[in-house]
Amino acid sequence: MTRRSLLASAVLPALAQSPVPIIDTHIHLFDTNRPQGIPWPPKDDAVRYKTALPPRYISLTQKLCIIGAIELECSPWLADNQWVLDVCAPAPIMVGMVGNIPPGDKNFRAELDKHAKNPLYLGIRYGNIWNYDIGNELGKPEFVAGLKYLAERGLILDSANPNKKLLEDLRRASDLVPNLRIMIDHLPGMEALDKASAVLTDLAARKQIYVKVSAVLKKRNGQTITDDAFYKPVLDEMWQRFGEDRVVYGSDWPNSDGLGTYEQVLTVVRNYVSKKPRAAQEKYIYKNSLAAYRWKPRTDAQRKLA
Repeated sequence: MTRRSLLASAVLPALAQSPVPIIDTHIHLFDTNRPQGIPWPPKDDAVRYKTALPPRYISLTQKLCIIGAIELECSPWLADNQWVLDVCAPAPIMVGMVGNIPPGDKNFRAELDKHAKNPLYLGIRYGNIWNYDIGNELGKPEFVAGLKYLAERGLILDSANPNKKLLEDLRRASDLVPNLRIMIDHLPGMEALDKASAVLTDLAARKQIYVKVSAVLKKRNGQTITDDAFYKPVLDEMWQRFGEDRVVYGSDWPNSDGLGTYEQVLTVVRNYVSKKPRAAQEKYIYKNSLAAYRWKPRTDAQRKLA
């Protein structure tokens, strides 16, 4: 073997083992110092009630190969759609946000058009949050018309905090608006997941529906569970049901701080996908986020992914 071939044989394994760059599709941003306060988290939440802005996120993730993030709105205040866009603008790590504009509101189209002029605006969130009830709203023509307009604009609908009823409601929304891309957030964290097998089978058959493998971390007796074997069954179910093309990574930071550190959140899922082929790892960690959210790159590192 020549010196050149020896060097090549040493370099190739190193390249194969290089970390996969990550797009985090689920973080929340808020500033506890705003004069008007914030709707979430509450002041008495000692763990989460700390200003969460891009500089803090960057400091937590800069050594973890995170090169982009998407903000999920954690406020029902209409004005906060623009507030988040303004916060994300000077932070290139932020590749987008999912806002909060109820599709049944009379000004929905105007508000959506206004915010969607900004390429960072990727869609809206609607689910078990802020007393929303999508099942009830789906009986209103104006709400369904709003979802159809969302789909026409090429934007996504993110859900929140799933249970069996919400999954059934999302299936109904998909029936009514077949071309609407839907992201099911936090499915691994859903209680009584086994009781929703039939509706999950229906949802998994729809190629425009994605699953965010987030809210995975658990505690036992007040301690974060770090045993990979504990998480394998539920992660296996996500992959077996929805396939490697429709699962995406989301940390749920800083809401996740109540369960463990950011690194612990990432380690659980990264350990799981590290046993899969590199191509499958890339899909979960970043490629599927491009298909689901259609985010636009802002940095050279992000452009290499896109």
